[in-house]
Amino acid sequence: MSRILSTILMIVSLGFIVYKYRYRIINILLGLSWIRRLAVGSMMRLPGVKQKLMGSAFGGGPSEW
Repeated sequence: MSRILSTILMIVSLGFIVYKYRYRIINILLGLSWIRRLAVGSMMRLPGVKQKLMGSAFGGGPSEW
């Protein structure tokens, strides 16, 4: 029983730490070029994201969002 309780406590503590430092963790991860390339490539594959981004960057403006 104490093993289950300690496991749950460890998971909750880890979740709290990740939540507290989430932006710092994201900045560290996106600082790595291969992870940044993977993230951008994944976002561009989502329906409509590439079209909206390109429309916003090269005309049309944010009013079409």
